[in-house]
Amino acid sequence: MRYLVLNTALHGYVDLLRSLGADPLPLLASVGLDACDLADPDTWIPVDAAAELLERSASATGCHDLGLRLAEGRRLATLGPISLAAREEPDVRHALEVIMRYQHLHNEALRSRITESNGLATLHLALETGHARQATELTVGTAHSYLSTLIGSSWKPVTVLLSHDAPADTTTHHRALGPAIRFGQDSNAIVFYAADLDAPNQLADPLLRPYARQYLQAIAVPRPQGEVDRIRDLIEALLPTGRCSLHRIAHSLGVDRKTVHRQLTRSGATFSSVLNGVRVQLAQQYVGNQNRPLTQTAELLGFSALSAFSRWFREEFGTSATAWRAARRDEST
Repeated sequence: MRYLVLNTALHGYVDLLRSLGADPLPLLASVGLDACDLADPDTWIPVDAAAELLERSASATGCHDLGLRLAEGRRLATLGPISLAAREEPDVRHALEVIMRYQHLHNEALRSRITESNGLATLHLALETGHARQATELTVGTAHSYLSTLIGSSWKPVTVLLSHDAPADTTTHHRALGPAIRFGQDSNAIVFYAADLDAPNQLADPLLRPYARQYLQAIAVPRPQGEVDRIRDLIEALLPTGRCSLHRIAHSLGVDRKTVHRQLTRSGATFSSVLNGVRVQLAQQYVGNQNRPLTQTAELLGFSALSAFSRWFREEFGTSATAWRAARRDEST
């Protein structure tokens, strides 16, 4: 398990599979999930399992637009508490900022950002998972639905970019995403007029806005925004991939390694110290979970082998991970 997503990401899955004449239960079981995982909206499930489920379901049913079909039924409410604050923001720009700032409360693997140039805005969408066509189309389709909800049902993007090849039949794609779709692109994104960002939010009620903001701030912590915090956030995202390096961090930030080094030096930190700090923080969380295998914890923290993780843990905590976990278990009983 690398990243988690709330099971509301699969809202409508069971009904859709049954409407296609398929039994969803064996497919869920094939990726380590069951119906109980989808029954409670507050349950987190592995992103990789959810993505694989969609791929296998599309193959089993012959419904190669399955992800988009799920996206067509999406509403802001799918985001849970995030939607309560976003729907009360005065315009589309501020609503999207709330959604992107707190999206980790819904999907840990989703990375999104907005760029503006020459009167156009681009909403970039990326999933930190392997190649997953259905999950990608679900993500892009869901973002399209959110924009349509905020701007107005008649809204259409200038174009939608998808990184995979076009399917044989694009009927659902054009119905869900509009007439201008470009397949085989370098990234997944929705391009629209920048002026749409300043369009009034169709859902907003100014009287409710302060209460919605207070509620979200009371229950959630936004993603870090400072230079070092951004680096720390990227380290946390890259650790499970086994490719967390200074070079990789610099590439993700669009700068060179010297720039990252200077940013860290200004805060009295080094890449190694920040990396180790993130590992210490996450190790306490992961090892404290009595049901998480230590081999999985080692992988999540970017260690190539359990033995390397064990040596590091003993150096940092003065005891073995097994003993540390046992002590936490005794404290809670």
